[in-house]
Amino acid sequence: MITHTIAVVGSGPVGSAYARLLLEAVPDARVVMLEAGPQLTPIAGENVRNIPDPDEKERARERSQGPQAGVFRESLGIPSAVVEGMFTARGGTHLLDYGGEGSAHAPTFPAAAASTNVGGMGAHWTCATPSPSFSERIPFIADAEWEELIAEASRLLHVQTAAFADSEIGSAIRSLLAEEFAGELPEGFGPGTLPVSGDPQPDGTMRWAGADVVLGPLLDPESPLAERFELRDLSLVRRIDHADGRVTGVTVEDLRSHEIYPVEADLVVVAADAFRSPQLLWASGIRPRALGHYLTEHPVVISTVALDAASMSRFATEEELDRELARRATNPADPVAAVNRIPFSEPDHPFSLQVMYAESPPFQLDPEHPAAGNRWGYVNMGYGMRKRPRFDDAVTFDDDELDYRGFPNFTISYALTDDEQAEIAAATERLRRAGNALGTFVAEPRLLPNGSSLHYQGTMRLGAEDDGTSVADPYSRVWGYDDLLVGGNALIPTATTMNPTLMSVAIAVRGAREAARRLTAVAEAAGRTN
Repeated sequence: MITHTIAVVGSGPVGSAYARLLLEAVPDARVVMLEAGPQLTPIAGENVRNIPDPDEKERARERSQGPQAGVFRESLGIPSAVVEGMFTARGGTHLLDYGGEGSAHAPTFPAAAASTNVGGMGAHWTCATPSPSFSERIPFIADAEWEELIAEASRLLHVQTAAFADSEIGSAIRSLLAEEFAGELPEGFGPGTLPVSGDPQPDGTMRWAGADVVLGPLLDPESPLAERFELRDLSLVRRIDHADGRVTGVTVEDLRSHEIYPVEADLVVVAADAFRSPQLLWASGIRPRALGHYLTEHPVVISTVALDAASMSRFATEEELDRELARRATNPADPVAAVNRIPFSEPDHPFSLQVMYAESPPFQLDPEHPAAGNRWGYVNMGYGMRKRPRFDDAVTFDDDELDYRGFPNFTISYALTDDEQAEIAAATERLRRAGNALGTFVAEPRLLPNGSSLHYQGTMRLGAEDDGTSVADPYSRVWGYDDLLVGGNALIPTATTMNPTLMSVAIAVRGAREAARRLTAVAEAAGRTN
């Protein structure tokens, strides 16, 4: 018998983690997942990188682009061919400040973008899943618990810690980086493979993970869990319904019929994104002082380097390169062949470097360019830096101006301080060193516009105390509302340099476990009363 209804707003990896963990832990609960965007693939939430046909993949990305789908694409300068993680407003996303009627206002954060589709950004992400370390971790969660939460999040996301480890070209790149930075990095934090989310296939390719792998048995018609799970796409949550400090459900608009209807719920989980989740809370009259404030991301400096044959040949043979190219030829639709990194460490390397190997550059080189057609290929490299949380870096809402969806419109205010500028300069110098160790720059290091990382954090941050500097308690409950949880990168309260998905799912694991414990306690108390 169904006793509890749980409404989950948002279908990305974090919302999917809540849905799965709550259904697994609470046998008398059902979950209704509500997503404003369309379902892109037959398997709900699948990563579109797995679509083999280029035209079909492009159509799926177009459908994620909200108000900019189709006609807006060319005017926004979205590249027709991209390498994952290397361009602003890449395919599958839509700029929040796109200049059209009802767009957000973000002159200081111009590259802010989102995806609107089943699976959220998990349908388009690069699948990078490094773990937080040192000061990136949340200080009021003990290290031992962190390790266990990260392990569970890794299981849900199908994290592979040694992806591409068999690539001789990737190994040669690591060896050259290790030489360049020898003695400067702590043990265990030197060049290595980047953990990624996905499932290696027998032919050596990767099936990249999306929200589908997190949902897991909820999508299996043979699983009893699937009977208690319902995913509604094109269903826009207009309001969180609440009275006297208690949440009672949500009000939803069916974007096909435009019918407005309620979903009564004992627990509501809001896990959209770092802008639209706080916007929904604001529109619902739930307005903690810190809501929308303490916005952070990762300033990103990127470059492209043509690998040097003489340097690479010290660690890889021509025969090994031939094998690599033959393997790559079996999957030309996926541009990334191997991904290495140098992780964040303190105090001497407070940045994260990602080095993505591909046989072609992410842009068309002039055929006369000396690096055109480079046999050893190219690396696209990017350093991510910290942004310290500040109250003044914020998204603020205007009840008197509505956006294109009819919500209070928002303005993003954001600035890099002297501390950030100093770390950007230091990381740029290291990027030059890394590039020179590997080959010749074909794209000089450059700082991307604010918002380019897509890793937006802090706008619904966790806190140890209800002191006005946080939106949610250590278990992701909005202060003052035991039956309202929030999820996603927006909860991260620390300055980080890494892709935050694994960290956000780990936070969701903690929140889901506590919510399940409370729901079970309520049911047991009711049983004793009856």
